[in-house]
Amino acid sequence: MTPRELLEQLNLLDEHTRIEAKAAGEIGKSALETVCAFANEPGLGGGWLLLGATLAEGTLFREYSATGLHDPDKISRDLTSQCASVFNRPVRVQIKSGQVNGKNLLAVFVPEAEPAEKPIFLQNRPLPAGAFRRIGSSDVHCTTDDLAVFYQERRGESFDSTVLRDADITALDPGAIAEYRRLRAEASPTAEELRWNDEELLHALHCVTREGTTFRPTVAGLLLFGTPQALRRWFPMMRVDYIRVPGREWVPDPEHRFETVELRAPLIPLIRRARASILDDLPKAFSLPPGQLHRKDIPLVPDRVIREAVVNAVMHRSYRLQGAIQIIRYANRLEIRNPGHSLVAEDRLGEPGSETRNPVIAAVLHDTNLAETKGSGIRVMRQLMDEVGLTPPTFESDRERNQFVVTLLFHHFLSPEDWAWLRQFQEIELTDEEAKALVFVRELGAIHNAAYRAINHVDVLTASQHLRRLRDRALLQQKGKGADTYYVPTDKLLAPWQSRSGEPTDTTPPGPPSSKQGGQSIQAEAQSIQPAPQSIQLSDLPEPLAIQVRSLGGRPKRDAIRAVIRELCAWRPLSGDELATLLGRTRVHLVNEHLSPMIAAGDLARTITDQPNHPQQKYRAVGPPKGQP
Repeated sequence: MTPRELLEQLNLLDEHTRIEAKAAGEIGKSALETVCAFANEPGLGGGWLLLGATLAEGTLFREYSATGLHDPDKISRDLTSQCASVFNRPVRVQIKSGQVNGKNLLAVFVPEAEPAEKPIFLQNRPLPAGAFRRIGSSDVHCTTDDLAVFYQERRGESFDSTVLRDADITALDPGAIAEYRRLRAEASPTAEELRWNDEELLHALHCVTREGTTFRPTVAGLLLFGTPQALRRWFPMMRVDYIRVPGREWVPDPEHRFETVELRAPLIPLIRRARASILDDLPKAFSLPPGQLHRKDIPLVPDRVIREAVVNAVMHRSYRLQGAIQIIRYANRLEIRNPGHSLVAEDRLGEPGSETRNPVIAAVLHDTNLAETKGSGIRVMRQLMDEVGLTPPTFESDRERNQFVVTLLFHHFLSPEDWAWLRQFQEIELTDEEAKALVFVRELGAIHNAAYRAINHVDVLTASQHLRRLRDRALLQQKGKGADTYYVPTDKLLAPWQSRSGEPTDTTPPGPPSSKQGGQSIQAEAQSIQPAPQSIQLSDLPEPLAIQVRSLGGRPKRDAIRAVIRELCAWRPLSGDELATLLGRTRVHLVNEHLSPMIAAGDLARTITDQPNHPQQKYRAVGPPKGQP
């Protein structure tokens, strides 16, 4: 890239994993540490230094400007010379000069070193302190664990092929091996390896290695086929935690307990058990096909999506890190978190081709038809979520925290309620992508560049431009900086849909806001969606009850609106849509902010108790109003 292009990216994205700005009156320690970090960071592909640019002081948002270099030719020569001499191996940087606003700048590209050359380090400092990695927008000292990774990659080995010298084949469970044989026979009945004995099979799979007459299991062998005792001993944190959190946010308060189920098993049965735990707990719809006597329950999120997400977590996690995979079930979403960032750049997720840190494990899961190794899993997840009208899955690879997160929202894009809610912003002329982002941030409470790209299939710069536009329109508030930048909703965004007078709006949902760019417009898409007919109007209420509803106004206090909800449900059981119509709010807002808490408090009850998300669900009042005997 040219200096001008780098400066534009800095002002859109701030300093991040692959770009850093330096004033660079001379080449000093800071610039050389960044060169070292870019050259070392595995899978990064190198990075860019912009010399002659600084962060402007006293501005509301972080902005970079061209301050220039007095003698760019000398700076270029000094940098090239030092990169060839101060490191244990020469680092061959590529330098391009240019001008921005009459100021001289240098764009320096630092290529990633080959695995056989790592670690790159400053010769005048001892290891590991003399080597650096690029974590987020920072250059950090390498640790002894980082060096172990570099040396293993230098030998062309993966961690899952590491031999466990103090274990033998008795650490492997014959039942787990038999399960592999069964699944392999289903996938390929004529597979040659099915005729081999267990030792030959495991050796061919690189799950054991022979040392004289003794077979030693590898890390992959133990994880795939280990006995419970062996797994506890060598990998005590190798488990899946299924956590059910009430509401939409993580609750650290120990007084608000959440449910946790710990799953421990070799990887193949562990995948099956984790998938079953999720599917058993997901909201379900049901259908009764013509001529059938029994209904069929259909999980809200497709089964294949769940399987791909679980397999992805198990197959690509870092087993160097002692930590559990977490599957967190919130009221409106499912999050699957695994230790270890993605080896594929976030903007390339879903493209053909796959890079895995656990090739032995990946090969076994592929042999049993549990996993693909062609990079198709993420693309399949996106396609299936789109087919059922759900929000696209989001994928977050965090190098700094060294974790990967898949988020699956239980929200359909875009419902008539969403059109009604978005109409209040129609004067802003939202694009299709921006409208989807606003619904996303309303549901999750925050959004960042990677999530925006995932739900809208746009590039990094486009996502940043759109998010900043929403920020400048006071719909989003920017938090963090650099690679940690994210956006949260403002009060303006979360204000309930209401008329300018503050009174509840007409009960007929309006049309969607206009859109001026991007694929099929929201307006065109909305014309094919008809709002569900409303079964009740304000005029249908008894007059005293109608007066109570009208007296709420536009922004009632929580206790006031809950008192009216209770009176309405005491009059007769009402659905979430009916209550939303009468109160001029969205059903999602009412369910999350009022109905669910009122059920928990014992003020309301569902008419269909065993299926909270049943399409005919209604709510009824329980007992006398508070304050009455």
